[in-house]
Amino acid sequence: MRGNTGALIVLGYDEVVRGICSGGFELIADFSATRLRELAKMDGAIVLDTPGGTILRAAVQLVPDPDLPTQESGTRHRTAERVARQTGFPVITVSKSMRVIAVFAGGERYVLDDSAAIVARAHQALAILERYKRRLDVASDTLSALEIEDRATMRDVTAVAQCLEMVSRIADEISGYMIELGTDSGLIALQLEEMTAGAGPSRTLLLRDYAPAGRHEQAVKPDALLAGLSSDELLDLAAVAAAVTAGATDDLEVPVSPRGYRLLGRIPRLPPSAAASLVEHFGGLQKLLSASAQDLRQVPGISAPEATQVREGLSRLAESALVGRYS
Repeated sequence: MRGNTGALIVLGYDEVVRGICSGGFELIADFSATRLRELAKMDGAIVLDTPGGTILRAAVQLVPDPDLPTQESGTRHRTAERVARQTGFPVITVSKSMRVIAVFAGGERYVLDDSAAIVARAHQALAILERYKRRLDVASDTLSALEIEDRATMRDVTAVAQCLEMVSRIADEISGYMIELGTDSGLIALQLEEMTAGAGPSRTLLLRDYAPAGRHEQAVKPDALLAGLSSDELLDLAAVAAAVTAGATDDLEVPVSPRGYRLLGRIPRLPPSAAASLVEHFGGLQKLLSASAQDLRQVPGISAPEATQVREGLSRLAESALVGRYS
């Protein structure tokens, strides 16, 4: 685009692509931006191998099936859409006159924006993510204190679940920007990783804590009902509560008691298998909190050091949560 030449690039090569190539010349050259730019000065398409590391053909005329449907009007873009449909490989077009880069793949046409515009949107999304992360931290700490006091309600659980889902969706949006930015996304990737550290496991453990009896093991994977909520439904706490409990309740004031997965997950270096054994043995967080190190050692698969680690870890978490809530 900067060289004002335009381009048509096929990202993949097989017998189908070979069959629609006419003219041009074959070559085997390692891919580089400079080589691609020089080859784009000639008329015709450029074909890369499937991994995209080698330039295989240049100055090629592509002759796809003319009966394939296309909504495009320009010759280059009509050819690109038909080639993408016929071969299944992504095809990139660079418009010389409109100065637009478009990707055709899977029956879709995606226009790439200027990097500066994408970076601006990514930073705006990061700022929103930071605000939701602060809300998540406050809601999570509040829920921890209420769980320890055995005073948690579905409203408290729903507030955490809502923030976790919002954080997940904003992070997915930023990940999309990072794909478009390519090598320019380094700093954004570091910021995203820092702000979302631990959010995924926290979501899984929260769902395991409050899923209906007999179904919490299925909640190890991200809950389809929570992920399937629309943006408007996600703002409705009753809809979020119904998703978290798989439809068992949407009453926000009903008292709830966790199984203990989430707090056990905050104990450093405690294996998930050990946490599962403890929850299965005691059945709930309150019994875990009242258990002594000797009681914990009676659980199958829990060693003496792990029992001590759990006892001390839960005590520290309880003290920290209550001090933070009432200080």
